[in-house]
Amino acid sequence: MSTHFQKRSSDTEPGFTTASLPDIVFMLLIFFMVSTVLRETDLKVQTSLPSAEALTKIDQKRLISAVYIGPIKQGEKQGQTAVQIDDALIENTSAIRNIMYGKLQEQPKLIVSLKVDRESQMKIVNEVQQELREAGTLRINYSSTREGPR
Repeated sequence: MSTHFQKRSSDTEPGFTTASLPDIVFMLLIFFMVSTVLRETDLKVQTSLPSAEALTKIDQKRLISAVYIGPIKQGEKQGQTAVQIDDALIENTSAIRNIMYGKLQEQPKLIVSLKVDRESQMKIVNEVQQELREAGTLRINYSSTREGPR
């Protein structure tokens, strides 16, 4: 009778319960899925960026809207210099003003990143800059690659 109420000594320590681990993993998965922004743009123009000695990285990727300028990769106009915003080729540079003005209304702190092919004509780059100025998007970044070894 005395053995019935006595504590039994055990050499094993009680472990922690793993029943809630799947819930924790699932919450982490949902968190990273919600907080990660995947932006994929199908490039229709070729951009071989120029190199620079001093670069500054922009940490706020959500504020960036890329404008690609370079030769068209394929199609009947292959090799001609064109402008691409998001997934669309822009036929007329005057359309850039309306597109970027709309984006600026959605995101007032918008940064326009010009990704210009090193062989592109400056005439088109100047036209794009003028349209961006007319749209009021004055925060412009010129993308480049690091010069030489890191």
